[in-house]
Amino acid sequence: MASAPSLSTAQPPTAVSLRNRCTLPPLPSHRIRPSSSSSSLSSRLPTLRSVPIVSRCAVRAALSTVDRSATPVESGDKKLLLEVKDLTAVVAETGQEILKSVNLAIYEGEVHAVMGKNGSGKSTFAKVLVGHPDYEVTGGSMMYRGENLLDMEPEERSLAGLFMSFQSPVEIPGVSNADFLNMAYNARRRKLNQPELSPIEFWAYVYPKLDLLNMKADFLNRNVNEGFSGGERKRNEILQLAVLGAELSILDEIDSGLDVDALRDVAKAVNGFLTPKNSVLMITHYLRLLEFIEPSYIHVMENGKIVKTGDISIAKTLEKEGFKAISEM
Repeated sequence: MASAPSLSTAQPPTAVSLRNRCTLPPLPSHRIRPSSSSSSLSSRLPTLRSVPIVSRCAVRAALSTVDRSATPVESGDKKLLLEVKDLTAVVAETGQEILKSVNLAIYEGEVHAVMGKNGSGKSTFAKVLVGHPDYEVTGGSMMYRGENLLDMEPEERSLAGLFMSFQSPVEIPGVSNADFLNMAYNARRRKLNQPELSPIEFWAYVYPKLDLLNMKADFLNRNVNEGFSGGERKRNEILQLAVLGAELSILDEIDSGLDVDALRDVAKAVNGFLTPKNSVLMITHYLRLLEFIEPSYIHVMENGKIVKTGDISIAKTLEKEGFKAISEM
């Protein structure tokens, strides 16, 4: 499979190309339309509303000066990123056990896919990793880059480099994508002891990522997921991933509801995000996603456990013969 261009790099424009592009239409300005349901959240955001309209020429001119990665790159052999041992978890409200001794190890630079029937525990596993309050861990351990995830709040896990793309992303009325992404990205930079980006610098950082996902600049003016189609929500989730530059991305059925073209764009962005230092954990039902994003390993979950691990041949067998064939392998 041909590799996609990296999300974390972009060729700086030449002086000639900048002169030729100075006549392009201006980028949209960013304003929050207040709403009663979001007033408390929007009041805390580092808003871009005071930023004047900026031309594409100015944004591209800034590309060569902006640090595009909030993740420091290290050298050496790949390291263990996530280690899950004998993990058990229940639904917090009812006590129903969902996860029953899950074991998984993910190293830097790997792509893992989890497949299984509905109700097998795939999405629960993903949510437990990021600290979803609907579930309670009752046993086992989850170590991320040597730190105990069970000692970390969901926000701390996010700042440490975990990202999760949900099946059904929620709307945040009154908060623009631009303000939301700028706030989240600068929070990550603060965690890494890096200086925050100004609004102009953030434009320069985010603009190449819009291009990679075939998204228009005015998409950033829209409120987070408000009125979005299913495909737009999935693209927006991957845009967040591209901006934050997480070390471990957990993608919960990002292929659901996408047509072939949208799936290709999303997969291209995910492939472009991959480096030898970060990893992806995908949850999917379908082989087609794995044909666009090549997995290092495929795991099959059944009744709250990982019962089989292998390569792409497992997904091909499931596609042809169903889960019954796995128990016979």
